[in-house]
Amino acid sequence: MARVLVVYHSRSGHTEVMANRIADALRAEGLEVVCKKVGEANVDELLDVDGVVVGSPTYYGTMAAEVKSFLDRSVKHHTKLDGKVGAAFATSNSTGQETTVLGILQALLIHGMIIQGDCSGLHYGVTSVGEPKESDAQHCRRFAQRYAALVKRLRPSAS
Repeated sequence: MARVLVVYHSRSGHTEVMANRIADALRAEGLEVVCKKVGEANVDELLDVDGVVVGSPTYYGTMAAEVKSFLDRSVKHHTKLDGKVGAAFATSNSTGQETTVLGILQALLIHGMIIQGDCSGLHYGVTSVGEPKESDAQHCRRFAQRYAALVKRLRPSAS
């Protein structure tokens, strides 16, 4: 079974709600999912999964320092994450969530991870503004369905 790590930082609880919705939707798609706060995750876990989904609140248009620190520590595994499936999500109080997602995706792309955009939905990754609403839950499910399908397609031996 394909394994995915959902790692996130959350101060208000909004990003945690999104992380749990994504993790639950990924499980519903048949993936084995570990969902952890970034402070509880070890970058070495990235070696043991087929994909990683990284989430952050938006601070001044970018990811939280805790998420950036995790990604900075992942440099020790440069070249070892090549071909794994990556994705990002973000929450914000008002604006900037897309730039937060793009910042996370840049780091994942530098690792050689495979990222899937969405031509019909939230193009870069799932986002929410304020407290996550039911429409955000629907976006999380769509995001997870598309992500799971890509993981299964690219990592068939893990399915």
